[in-house]
Amino acid sequence: MALFWLSLIILSISSASPFCAQKFDFPRLSLQRERVLRDPKRRVHASIIDDFKTFFFNQTLDHFNYRPESYTTFKQRYLVSSKHWGGANSSAPIFIYLGAEDPIDEDLMVIGFLTENAAEFKALLVYIEHRYYGKSIPLGKSFEEALKDPNVRGYFSSSQALADYAAIIRHVKEKLKAKDCPVIVVGGSYGGMLASWFRLKYPHLAFGALASSAPILYFDGITLQDGYFSVVTNDFKEASETCYQTIRDSWAEIDRVASLPDGLSRLSKLFKTCRPLGSGDELKNSLISQYAQVAQYDDPPTYPVEVMCKGIDGAHTSENGILEKIFAGVVAISGNSSCYIVPPNGTTPSQTKLGWKWQRCSEMVMGVGITNNSMFQADPFNISNFIDRCNCSYGVVPRPHWITTYYGGHDTEQILRRFGSNIIFSNGLRDPYSSGGVLKNISDTIVAIYTQKGSHCLDILSALEGDPSWLVSQRKLE
Repeated sequence: MALFWLSLIILSISSASPFCAQKFDFPRLSLQRERVLRDPKRRVHASIIDDFKTFFFNQTLDHFNYRPESYTTFKQRYLVSSKHWGGANSSAPIFIYLGAEDPIDEDLMVIGFLTENAAEFKALLVYIEHRYYGKSIPLGKSFEEALKDPNVRGYFSSSQALADYAAIIRHVKEKLKAKDCPVIVVGGSYGGMLASWFRLKYPHLAFGALASSAPILYFDGITLQDGYFSVVTNDFKEASETCYQTIRDSWAEIDRVASLPDGLSRLSKLFKTCRPLGSGDELKNSLISQYAQVAQYDDPPTYPVEVMCKGIDGAHTSENGILEKIFAGVVAISGNSSCYIVPPNGTTPSQTKLGWKWQRCSEMVMGVGITNNSMFQADPFNISNFIDRCNCSYGVVPRPHWITTYYGGHDTEQILRRFGSNIIFSNGLRDPYSSGGVLKNISDTIVAIYTQKGSHCLDILSALEGDPSWLVSQRKLE
């Protein structure tokens, strides 16, 4: 059973054979919550968003070569709020938010940590969009056109993105005559990895970094591949032992029903799928996706894992028993809908899904799999199969060792103690990606701040008046 999230992507960007359309085993890596998991109250107020002005920087296409085409420029978007800034003469800080695999205006709507602290620190706020996302797409192309063109998507990498940030930081400081204003870079999820790497690669430009939910150790076998789904399992088991057991037992029942002559039709009807199921694996992949999402984004005050488990445990079942319970959990988390589980035909994937698939296939090779796990059937990450799929889709072979070669990762404690400083690694241990994060202090200035009940990037999202004390304390400490 191949894993899930990018299994939802329609590979419209590839004209390769059907083999290329096989599912990619990678859980979603983003601080943005899906609609059904999003708390509408946890958003930056519209009046604060209005304080930001939009700018476009003439960015260099290729920072690392000197061919004529390398000097081509494109418009890269960044947003600035100077409402609370103390000014260049006061040496007030500049907080730089490093955009990741989303349009930057979407992050602006949910990242409250910077806007909520700007007044206290008299900080200038700058949010920079990651190349190829939002409105920062090179060569005047659409996002889809850029991904289809191998000569254009080759400039779509983390190292190019970091160099982009460096160029814009220099530009902003020069423009505002803010040479002596210290820069703090902040990011979450993939953006959190970028923030920590930026501090290491460009220490002369960033005085410090806050890396929220940054799984920098989920590369090159440093973290066991089952780390992610072990946390998912523990989250459900802690919420309800009977819920955990029901999910555990459901896989064999799905396999049994799917093997019947009319099994797929029965499963499609029972789960009210948006289109007929093509296999039992398709249903299982979608369920795995949902379990992973509710664990990763298990935010207070709703705590989606508990919501889903209450739906499963409280279901009134008939002859379909265990599967009716599972479907009740899906409805509990998704709400009333005309259909569930698999997206309708013709669903257009987001920039995040399509863009991250390329990044995943080029350099961000995070070996997430399911091995010895008590809640899921085994589905180990197979690097050979993964390389074949990426090569088939894009005509390139992933570089599974490149991230640790370029940024480091092995012997992190020893290396960072010698060469790093001023980095905060924050995590919530209910977030499955915390298994690949830095969870202990490395030195006096490279510190790990985590909470037992925290979820993915929760600490940098907008605060709520009723937030639990452990979350309030984590934010204050950061």
